[in-house]
Amino acid sequence: MEILIEFFAQGLITMLMIAMPCVLTAAAIGLVVGILQAVTQVQEQTIAAAPKIFAVFLVIIILGTSYLKLLTNLFTEGSNIAFQVVPKNDEFVLPADYYNYTKPFIDEMKTDVKKDMTPMSQIMQNAAKPMTNNKKETFNFLRNGATNVPTPNLAEQKKIFENGRN
Repeated sequence: MEILIEFFAQGLITMLMIAMPCVLTAAAIGLVVGILQAVTQVQEQTIAAAPKIFAVFLVIIILGTSYLKLLTNLFTEGSNIAFQVVPKNDEFVLPADYYNYTKPFIDEMKTDVKKDMTPMSQIMQNAAKPMTNNKKETFNFLRNGATNVPTPNLAEQKKIFENGRN
């Protein structure tokens, strides 16, 4: 979790490093044009817009390669974290023999059922038929007694495979 917070902070810093030269340039041009407008007493709002747009465009052209390098480094580090660091982090991967000793949700899967219930395959075959109030056609479930053990995800399968080779 700390890695993700650090990466988020690095993303914010990168965003500021890209935005600050453009914002400061626009602010400086706005200040200069504002002073010139005050001296000449020409109060036209559109006069300030053109120099700001031109200056910010010039800053982006001049610093574009460094912006691209910053974004490339951020993307490379994010990919490295996503594909190299997180899958190898032991906190996120269950031990290889986890499923031999545990049966998750075993207590939640026990339910009270009646003996005269319809099997699931019969329910699925009759799914398109309209429901009626006839007691013979009510849908009930059978208890099969089997427990559903979840299958391991890709990282867990890799760890199980590596432990099997050793």
